[in-house]
Amino acid sequence: MDKLKMLKNMNAEKSIMMLLCITLLIFPLIGSAYDVLNMSYFLSMVFLSISLWLIWGLTGIFSFGQTAFFGVGGYAYAMISMNFDNPNMTILALILAMVIAWGLAFLLGYFMFYGGVNDVFVGLITLCVTLVMATFLAQSAGSQWKIGDVLLGGDNGINNIPPIAFKLGSIELSLYGNSLYYFIIITMIIIYLLFKKMQIGKLGYSFIAVRENRERSQLLGYNIPFLQTLAFSFGGMLAAFSGVLYVTWGGYIAPSAMDISAAALPVVLVAAAGRKNISAVMIFTVLYYFLSQKLSVSGSEYALVILGVILILVILVVPQGIVVTLFNFFDRIFFKKRRRNVNGTTTDSKQAGNF
Repeated sequence: MDKLKMLKNMNAEKSIMMLLCITLLIFPLIGSAYDVLNMSYFLSMVFLSISLWLIWGLTGIFSFGQTAFFGVGGYAYAMISMNFDNPNMTILALILAMVIAWGLAFLLGYFMFYGGVNDVFVGLITLCVTLVMATFLAQSAGSQWKIGDVLLGGDNGINNIPPIAFKLGSIELSLYGNSLYYFIIITMIIIYLLFKKMQIGKLGYSFIAVRENRERSQLLGYNIPFLQTLAFSFGGMLAAFSGVLYVTWGGYIAPSAMDISAAALPVVLVAAAGRKNISAVMIFTVLYYFLSQKLSVSGSEYALVILGVILILVILVVPQGIVVTLFNFFDRIFFKKRRRNVNGTTTDSKQAGNF
């Protein structure tokens, strides 16, 4: 009976995500060291997209500020780890970087949402914050711009950022190559499962209620500013975690990681994937970075133009998201299910007419 129930509850999203997770877990066994290194970068950017999914897709808060928190996480980790200059302190640097980003996101969210700022004005404020941070860091090239012994570096950024390291007794493990890859993929799977569980719980439905109708939710007793601030702050922390993984992967960060094109990219990816579905967002982010690198390696000067045209067509033709559209298509073909609900679940084709 349990097996039959499990099979009945299966859909395209669950099947594809299970297959993807299995493939990613065995990827280092079948891919080269270069491929594993690239995939680590692709997966590190998934957390940035997840952060926007939490804020925009689940809670309905449109934000251009995720790369600002991405940069805060990367720069904070660099400053703390390089000032301590001790591999044993990198875990502390990771935690502090995320706490700093969470605090900044909480303060910004508190003043916005408790001040009654919503909708397009949140997007404008977060965009301004991102551009101010990028502009400030770009002009910080002088020797006077430093924290401790570490120079901010201006447009040149910060180099030689140490990787995250663990020390277990006499064994010291630096996260690079396969170890960094497995750290990222295991963390990603855990966060994905936690969010999927949260979506079908009280907190998840509270966020969805805020997204669908704030006024009605407030009349039903929901504390709207608190829920918005909560989602916004944890979204900022997730973006900062992505920034830490990025600097750990490349040992480098610069203000260009927060410029206008970088700030717009997560918005486009989440919208094109299907902003209400975390699985779609994760899959499309990896596919985008993979395709982007392939086009760049080919040397085509039109790589960005091609990607831009593809994303625009996707948003115009399938406004609910290309990956969500594919999920629904495969559900109809293989699982006899028709429509995907707002919380990411599917509805049996016999019941779809009730919606």
